[in-house]
Amino acid sequence: MHNSEAMALSAALLAAAGELTQRIHEGVLARGFEGIRPAHGFAFTRLAPDGATVTELAVHLGVTKQAASQLVDEIVRKGYAERRPHPGDARARLVVLTERGWACTRAAEEAAAEVVQAWARLLGEGQVRALRDQLTRIAPYGPIRPAW
Repeated sequence: MHNSEAMALSAALLAAAGELTQRIHEGVLARGFEGIRPAHGFAFTRLAPDGATVTELAVHLGVTKQAASQLVDEIVRKGYAERRPHPGDARARLVVLTERGWACTRAAEEAAAEVVQAWARLLGEGQVRALRDQLTRIAPYGPIRPAW
């Protein structure tokens, strides 16, 4: 593959990821979840299903503990998460999604499904499955991080 082809593929993947993030965000807002940002969704993926400490969230997001703490303060203030005593460490607090946080997560899943359904109408379901399978083979395992 020539450099120009590699750049074209890179640009297409980045554009698709950006469009997907934006469409999910718009879908969440359209479902009535105000004051939410895409970065919150990236945090919610780590908080579900069992919660996380601020330190664990910072590692997941690839940010400092202070930045993760500020994000947690924000989502707690907006009612999407709450701090609870950590069951295994008396010094730590566990950040868990509230029912509002879970509802927002479900709204994001619905919005993502709508985007993928649009891709299926354009490409065909078989092609979308093949795309998923191929991307799964090359995508790194681990946290999906926001591009702040």
